[in-house]
Amino acid sequence: MASSLTKDAAQQGNPADGGKTFFGHPRGLATLFMTEMWERYSFYGMKALLPLYLIAPGGMHMQATTATAIYSVYMAMVYLLAMPGGWVADRFWGPRKTVAIGASVVIAGHITLALPTAASFFAGLVLVALGSGLLKANISTMVGHLYNGPEDPRRDGGFTLFYIGINIGAFLAPLSIGTVGESVNWHLGFTLAAVGMALGLAQFMLGTRHLSPESSVVAQPATPQEKSSALRKGLIWLIVAAVFYTLLGVTGNFADWALMPITIAGLVIPIAVLVRMKRDKELTELEQSKLSGYIWFFVVAAVFWMIYDQNGSTLSIFGEHSTTNNLLGFDFPTSWYQSLNPIFVMALAPVVASAWLWLNKRDKEPSTAVKFASSLALIGISFAVFLIPLIDTAANGGKVSPMWLVAIYFIQTVSELCLSPVGLSVTTKMAPAKYNSQMMGVWFLAVTAGDSVSGLLTSPQLNVDLNTGSAVAVEAAFAVVAGLGIWMSRKRIKELMGGVN
Repeated sequence: MASSLTKDAAQQGNPADGGKTFFGHPRGLATLFMTEMWERYSFYGMKALLPLYLIAPGGMHMQATTATAIYSVYMAMVYLLAMPGGWVADRFWGPRKTVAIGASVVIAGHITLALPTAASFFAGLVLVALGSGLLKANISTMVGHLYNGPEDPRRDGGFTLFYIGINIGAFLAPLSIGTVGESVNWHLGFTLAAVGMALGLAQFMLGTRHLSPESSVVAQPATPQEKSSALRKGLIWLIVAAVFYTLLGVTGNFADWALMPITIAGLVIPIAVLVRMKRDKELTELEQSKLSGYIWFFVVAAVFWMIYDQNGSTLSIFGEHSTTNNLLGFDFPTSWYQSLNPIFVMALAPVVASAWLWLNKRDKEPSTAVKFASSLALIGISFAVFLIPLIDTAANGGKVSPMWLVAIYFIQTVSELCLSPVGLSVTTKMAPAKYNSQMMGVWFLAVTAGDSVSGLLTSPQLNVDLNTGSAVAVEAAFAVVAGLGIWMSRKRIKELMGGVN
């Protein structure tokens, strides 16, 4: 009965709202929209500053390869921690409390980043990653709680509005946080990111009365014994990490080996999760077949994110060193390039969605495999285009027009729209019933795997400079060839999908 009342309240709107809605959706969507907008504001603002601060003479003054490695590992950890973030909500705190705690940790992280020491900077990165993992895994879940199940006709529209909030925050962050960080003071920029997250947390706390009561429910409460075991294991791993990194510091090997365990974990954990699922004897033959087909998409996504996420490192560093950062007589900070993707997403997403619908009505919509193959080919083409200004600057030592980066980001956005929304959809369709709630976390692990590969390549042990023309050429060729391979295997993949398109 309680569950039924909760769903009825979600369908009709919370009586406490006085019948008010948010563009025809439950009033709680406004709370989550603003919370996520400010969280993404803080996240993308810090992301825009991170590689630039790492290489700046007034910042950490690192080599480009080191900066790329740190950036890649940081991005990998944000998405890796989304899975335990969901588990914490399911077993201990519930989504609502977990989001509030996660936002608080993010604020603490940005404040720690703002302190002018190397130790506090890296501690801040860890805190922001932890907080983002707690928040990211659960706020989307709470959006779903506002609606009367998957069949609620407003549900897709609600998630579309929520997605717009993400991109508004991502668009505004580099323009403000980036400008303050680059032009005024790096640490003031990180402080502004903390202010953004604080505004999001305040909005969340003030608007919790509009959320579904289901958002406070702990889905599978842990027993006292399980809580004790989790605490004990957590302390053991914390001690192991503390001892390991202390030894690295004492022996003078911290800089060379600090990232390696995290990078390896970012590769091993996604593989282990998929292997565990494939070896599950409880899955039906059809579920096993779908899972095999899904692994193809997972690998494609990992390759895609490995290249795509370099828009915040390789492309950003190129923008800092090799572009004029002047358009029509107006000078702008390098971090502003990070606003291109969200503005392109908001402009192009309706166009791409309409194109799929138009093709579907004519029975010509490409299969998921073809869309993924197209995404890989396009991300490869974007780096092929990147080669032109790279070769030009290497040849004459000058700087190129910012329009080169605008073109690259445009192609990458089209590529993203062929993969990211499609991947989210196919993940829900191909998930085995037993792992239905975990599969979205598995999808995020593809980002972790891709960024971990970048982190491994740029580690001190391999020391591959992804900012060079040869590295960009190899990545471009690899993506295009891999896309062609997926296209040639499309019939085999479709057979494995068991009727899912």
